[in-house]
Amino acid sequence: VQLQAFGGGLVQAGDSLKLSCVVSGISFSNYGLGWFRQAPGEEREIVASIDWTGTATYYQDSVKGRFTISRDNTENAVYLHMSSLEPEDTAVYYCAAGALSPIQSSWAAPETYDVWGQGTLVTVSS
Repeated sequence: VQLQAFGGGLVQAGDSLKLSCVVSGISFSNYGLGWFRQAPGEEREIVASIDWTGTATYYQDSVKGRFTISRDNTENAVYLHMSSLEPEDTAVYYCAAGALSPIQSSWAAPETYDVWGQGTLVTVSS
């Protein structure tokens, strides 16, 4: 199983960035997917998640209205479109896959996800 995240970089506040994560080795369309992030000295936190159908999503409050998660089951990929980026969004971003339960609040928990990518660094300068 492999999850490869890419698309990170150095941007200025207010800019947009799109992260991509390509997944192999699992039945992609059967899994929910999530994006997490971890800033230096901080715990890993949920950014957004999406169910296997692509119709149900979950967002951390601080990114609602700015970030959009989507998936393409034909490309085995999940995306995170980030806009109006803020310095507080600076972190390593990770994609993850897991069997999401109907209890949407559980989608925020890292232990819900079984497999993880290597992370891609997003740095937002002020």
